[in-house]
Amino acid sequence: MVKFVLVQLLVALATPGLSARFTGRADGQLFACGDAFYSKSKYTCYDGDFLCPVLDGQPTLRCNEDCYLPSMYGCDDNHLVQVPAQASTASAAATTSSTATGSVSSPSASATCVATRFHLSDPPYEDYFLSDCNSAAQVVVTSPLPDSNLTRIGPRLLVAWPAGNSGVVAYFAPRNGGENGTLSIALTNSSKTGNQLDPVFEDTGSGNPIVGVTGSIELNASATLNIAILGSIRTIRDFTEGPSILQPSIQKTIKFTDKGNGTVELSRLWLDNITTTTFSFTSTSDNSPTINNQTVNFEAGTYTFSASFNYPQLEQLDTQEILSPSASSLQTTNETQVASLSFLSYTDKLLAGGWRFLTYFGRDTMISLLLTEPILSTGNGSATEAVIGAVLERLNRTDGSAAHEETIGDYSTWLNLQKNITSTAPQYDYKMVDTDYYLPVALADYLIANPDGKSRAEEFLAKEATVNPANADLTYGELALINAEKIMNTSAPFAAQGNQTKDNLIHLKEGQVVGQWRDSEFGIGGGRIPYDVNTALVPAALNAISLLATAGFFPSHPEWNDTASRYAKLWEDNTLSFFNISIPASEARDLVSSYVSDNALPFPDRADNISSPVNFYAIALDGNNNQSQVRVMNTDDCFRLFLLNSTNSSQLGPFLSQTADHILSPFPVGLLTDVGLVVANPAYGGDPVYGKNFTRSDYHGTVVWSWQLSMMAKGLERQIARCNDGEEGLEWCGNGELRDKVVRAYNVLWDTIERNGAELSSEVWSWTWEGDGFRVTPFGELSTTESDVVQLWSLTFLAVRRDEGLK
Repeated sequence: MVKFVLVQLLVALATPGLSARFTGRADGQLFACGDAFYSKSKYTCYDGDFLCPVLDGQPTLRCNEDCYLPSMYGCDDNHLVQVPAQASTASAAATTSSTATGSVSSPSASATCVATRFHLSDPPYEDYFLSDCNSAAQVVVTSPLPDSNLTRIGPRLLVAWPAGNSGVVAYFAPRNGGENGTLSIALTNSSKTGNQLDPVFEDTGSGNPIVGVTGSIELNASATLNIAILGSIRTIRDFTEGPSILQPSIQKTIKFTDKGNGTVELSRLWLDNITTTTFSFTSTSDNSPTINNQTVNFEAGTYTFSASFNYPQLEQLDTQEILSPSASSLQTTNETQVASLSFLSYTDKLLAGGWRFLTYFGRDTMISLLLTEPILSTGNGSATEAVIGAVLERLNRTDGSAAHEETIGDYSTWLNLQKNITSTAPQYDYKMVDTDYYLPVALADYLIANPDGKSRAEEFLAKEATVNPANADLTYGELALINAEKIMNTSAPFAAQGNQTKDNLIHLKEGQVVGQWRDSEFGIGGGRIPYDVNTALVPAALNAISLLATAGFFPSHPEWNDTASRYAKLWEDNTLSFFNISIPASEARDLVSSYVSDNALPFPDRADNISSPVNFYAIALDGNNNQSQVRVMNTDDCFRLFLLNSTNSSQLGPFLSQTADHILSPFPVGLLTDVGLVVANPAYGGDPVYGKNFTRSDYHGTVVWSWQLSMMAKGLERQIARCNDGEEGLEWCGNGELRDKVVRAYNVLWDTIERNGAELSSEVWSWTWEGDGFRVTPFGELSTTESDVVQLWSLTFLAVRRDEGLK
């Protein structure tokens, strides 16, 4: 039977031949290939029975069971090998970064490929970072503390690589009857280099080089490596965050080899049949590790580990390349945060966070961009263009949706195989409804308001997409238009005369339980119509489209300068009322008191503080348990404060007043705690489901998110500045009592931000009530979901600073 490759599957640029049968007869246009017939203009026949397609006039070549373009791949020993990108050159200037303990490590490498190292401590997690011109790696060493929850925290060594969102992990357990919690693991300085980590690099002569990281770990007692996962960070997350799922097709391919000389090696060939991940341990004494089936036994002592793989690498932006010239001093004043930002920044995209999200996330990167615009580099090859370009590259050309997340590397191949497709092609997640609306705002800020962006606009928008194969024939400008058309079309029904109804608001997509930043199962209480999207993001995007159209960026739609502006005003003025909740004081006191007692919470209810009606906006509409409004007080007011400059005085004053009340009122009456503003307060729900689904161990429960503090602070500052700038028509500015309250809320917020400065670069944290106050507790201590120690949007405090003039 003939074998052939379907053209539509070749978007992966290397796709296996598939068995099929053509029917027909040979004539002047068709030729025989095995038992099939083909056109020479569309296919090439190899070895008498294998068809490969012709793409854009170029014949693809055969490599075993695959077809490939020689410009993208080579064939080595019957395996496809990706043609390596041209090696980048690194700055000859050494970059050093402070560790969390205050020490500074000196790069040890050649003058043309210096290594940057830094260390962040977040017990029970110790995070170490290493990057040079060849690769970047994050190493996470986990060792239980005396008070750790041992059902969640155990000895672990994890390595995460941004390239391919890849990684390895080894879980250790005590041997010889040792109790859980007695085994500890720690990273020690190398006896050879004095460094905690050193790079691995091996030029293979063909294909991708082998890159990675090596270091030394110390075990305080005998141990067993009982679980190892090699390949994708997504595979590791499936195990750590879910019901401990291990995929047999992945786990069974791990090879355990005794290499001699005290070395045990674990290796795995990826599902692409090209990439190999290797994870080895070598004893520094006479106590060699020993293999026992699919586990490895260790005696107490020090072992050198090495983790490496041969996958195409990203080109990192160094600390000078990510910052604007005016912000260059941050390299000295905020050394570790800038190093963290650099670790997440690459020429073609910025990454969301490490270790769990070392890949593209559209919402995260655009929010980060909007908050850090004053300090980020601009122009060709800049961090700003990396963010916007990455979103445009991954846009869904069919409906204009911006991608929330990409799936790449080994996990993408695995997902393709679940669909009976043998392909390494990336996959894109378009289920979110909020991500679309950030793109026009980012484009307008850069191409209109920024001088560098304005001068770069024509060249930038003429750039052709290269990342998502489906967008290969489109320019950035064409993709931006497709996105804007979607926003205009989906916002039009609500903007039509007399059509300001709930049904015409933006809903989550059919079959999805998430759609905006609170993207956990109960993040918006099962709601279908999110507050932030409808009251802030839609009008902000429409305002931006109006500005872009006025500037001539949408020549096919010059009318958008007026239409989009009109739509924006209608959305801005007519959406808040759907979410408004007002609770009489006596009822509010009862609700708060019941919330604390019914959930056996350890802190006082402070219900006596409530002396007037409690007002807030529902986090969503149409929630669980037939809740028409999801009655959760929340921090999402920050979107409207940051993205809109409302001129509707009847709404703006009350809106600012209730936001200030939430900040000034201690939780559970408001949002304020000793550790920051909780992003959700379910005390006013009146249904047990609220207390059950919004807790201190829920990802979007009564926990603190750094970037929400940042956006709230900047949003309040922007609104106060409008008064100080003398903007006309702002009645609330003339209300001295209200203005003082808003300024007071701003300062109370900044006081709590500054008290928790050590947490600000991390993703999310929780709390424990001790004595008479809330104390920071790492989120991973309470949940199977860990918090990233470096998170892109948590680094926005590099740009968001307190206005000392408002003190």
